[in-house]
Amino acid sequence: MQHSTSYILLFAAAVCAVCSVFVSGASVLLEERQQANVELDRQKKVLVVAGLMEEGESLSRVEVAKRFETNIVPVIVDLETGVVLEGVDASSFDQRKAAKDPEASHPAPTNAAKVQRLPNQGQVFQVVTDGRLQSIIIPISGAGLWSTLYGYIAIDADLETIDGITFYEHGETPGLGGEVDNPRWKALWKGRKAFDKRGKPVIAVKKGMAGPPETDPYNVDGLSGATITSRGVGNLVRFWLGQDGFGPYLDTQRAGGST
Repeated sequence: MQHSTSYILLFAAAVCAVCSVFVSGASVLLEERQQANVELDRQKKVLVVAGLMEEGESLSRVEVAKRFETNIVPVIVDLETGVVLEGVDASSFDQRKAAKDPEASHPAPTNAAKVQRLPNQGQVFQVVTDGRLQSIIIPISGAGLWSTLYGYIAIDADLETIDGITFYEHGETPGLGGEVDNPRWKALWKGRKAFDKRGKPVIAVKKGMAGPPETDPYNVDGLSGATITSRGVGNLVRFWLGQDGFGPYLDTQRAGGST
């Protein structure tokens, strides 16, 4: 039995409509779970860069939450003054969302990291053990070759030594710029110095191999075949540690600001 063209078109439209309802419904129903998974992944990244979780370690949601709540203190910072803001719900603050909100952000000055907008407020994570500050974890982002990279860098309580770095989102080429995810490369950052004697961020990802932290403290090995991504990582780290990023906050900490 043959059907008319109009029948076929109507049938196809009906099928599409039904499928779209199911897809939309599934998206709404799963949105909360998806957001929970995103938050879980970010908590894991913070714990890893804080040295409170091994790279690739398998932990339950409960254990991740326990370690995070026990050792990590999120705070909101006024980026212009570097002052920690009181009475702000740091746990629910979304810095990336704030950067896109014209009411909560402003245009960034021209910069090598190609950051377009800066939130008025930023979120940092203070790693505290037995009441003592161990390190400060700062969100970082900026342009690589193909994408914007998002991650965290941990600065030791001495406010000059790098404890670790990690990225939780990027679209760089696997095997090349995508090696920013390689644990061996990330391990090369530990013990490097982020700032020179004047407090200026100078850490760089050089082309080729760097020496050990003891003799070449301001450089990290470049990623083989990924010169632009390597340069981009250095640019974005220096930007967020500088005066247009979290530099004023770090200055307040060096001056004995509250944690």
